[in-house]
Amino acid sequence: MTLSPEHREALAPRGHLRAALNHGNFVLVGRDQSRKPFGISVDLATEFARACGLDLEFVEFERAVDVSSSATGDLWDICFLAVDPKRAETIDFTMPYIRIEGRYLAGAHCNAADAGALISSGAKVGSVDGSAYTLTLARQEGAENLVLFENLGAALEALDGGKVDAIAGIGDAMAHEGATRPGARVLSPPFMEIRQAMAMPQGRPDASRILKDWLSEAARSGLTGDILERHGVARSCAILPE
Repeated sequence: MTLSPEHREALAPRGHLRAALNHGNFVLVGRDQSRKPFGISVDLATEFARACGLDLEFVEFERAVDVSSSATGDLWDICFLAVDPKRAETIDFTMPYIRIEGRYLAGAHCNAADAGALISSGAKVGSVDGSAYTLTLARQEGAENLVLFENLGAALEALDGGKVDAIAGIGDAMAHEGATRPGARVLSPPFMEIRQAMAMPQGRPDASRILKDWLSEAARSGLTGDILERHGVARSCAILPE
């Protein structure tokens, strides 16, 4: 990809590309033993920076809400977040590139047979404040029974202590946590399909067009699928342009 100096400046006004990472979603990003970030988001950012001929810097956050709420603060140039209409007020999203399920993890003390029964029973459901699944659940039946927590660890502590009947989260994460808790189980069906995209702050149309075009081509060429498979995510989870 050949870019003019003007386009490089539009993408990286600080002279290098700053990519925000959300460590709240371990499906997309994690840290190795030396605390260096790795994962799907890291690889996508690296490939995009290489295609643009830009140096890359990672700006690390622990929660999605920390990324989305800083969109107007000139802290980052690109990010990786689930598409949501509230976030789109300040963030310009690309097409989604991966689909991830949102599921409930019910505690051993919860008798709900499935996700529908959980909600109809009026059970208390813990969820991480500002996450994509919380934003969605807040617009659905049962929103009045949501109990918000600062992070997943706090939500799991409430589940273990019987303060909530279940917690909402990313399907793979819920399965991982459920496997360590006797009697806990992930409920079907998923309550949502979380569609993750790349994005940048609103008000940068030229830069946004470059990012959108690049990601569409990465999906068509199979690069996105290659990256997903590299990190243990099924290639079928990749979303192709329509």
